[in-house]
Amino acid sequence: MGKIIIKSEEEVAIIKANGEILAGALAEAAKALKPGVKGLLLDKIVEQYILDHGAKPSFKGLYGFPSSVCISINEDVVHGIPNAREIKEGDIVSLDAGVFKNGFHADSAYTIAIKGVATSTLKLMQVTKESLYLGIAAAKAGGKTGDIGFAIQEYCEIKNKYKCVRELVGHGLGRSLHEDPQVPNYGKKDKGDVLPINCVIAIEPMINLGRKDVYTKSDKWTIATQDHKPSAHYEHTICIKETGSILLTSFDPIEKAIIENIELQTLYLE
Repeated sequence: MGKIIIKSEEEVAIIKANGEILAGALAEAAKALKPGVKGLLLDKIVEQYILDHGAKPSFKGLYGFPSSVCISINEDVVHGIPNAREIKEGDIVSLDAGVFKNGFHADSAYTIAIKGVATSTLKLMQVTKESLYLGIAAAKAGGKTGDIGFAIQEYCEIKNKYKCVRELVGHGLGRSLHEDPQVPNYGKKDKGDVLPINCVIAIEPMINLGRKDVYTKSDKWTIATQDHKPSAHYEHTICIKETGSILLTSFDPIEKAIIENIELQTLYLE
């Protein structure tokens, strides 16, 4: 177990402000999403929005990652590199990005459906998103990371028969994008690291329609499902408080953009 860094109220406020920039950047990408669009364009849109708001993309250059946003399509779970592949009708697209400003990071992800997505995949997306909020509800001061993982795993695997990816986890964040503690999307109640008041963590269920097994593609970044079935990913940055937690990122601008974009599938938002 590493050292969990407690944030001051002023630092939490900085992270929340960065979360607002991040939500706006992902919303701009959602506005542009349609069949025929390439990930390279979405990456430019996200990066420019972040730069225009006096911030920097957290991901670009981190561990050598070449882009400002991870774009993971269909069976790609996370860490997809934006490229010249055209997004097609029926694809699901996970957008994952971070914002760094005034010394701190915010991190968030959202999976979006282009029109024509199969009902079974829309259900996976809905359950994954709901599991995020169940994980958030389980997070409170004095609780443990296992409480979060248990809530997500019980809902996704036991109640809905999907599979939680084991190799990838949520995490603490602040001055660094990745801090302690690790926050797995599976686990047992009352196990793992204790969550102190004013620690900041990113909870990010990555849930597969088929098996839990994943592999790394030849680009050495993209993590994909071994059975090539779809995977969904949603992420919020939160701050732990005595009786629960507060959101430092928002999905509101993204969901507004999705509803207003006729090329996107909004059924699962209802």
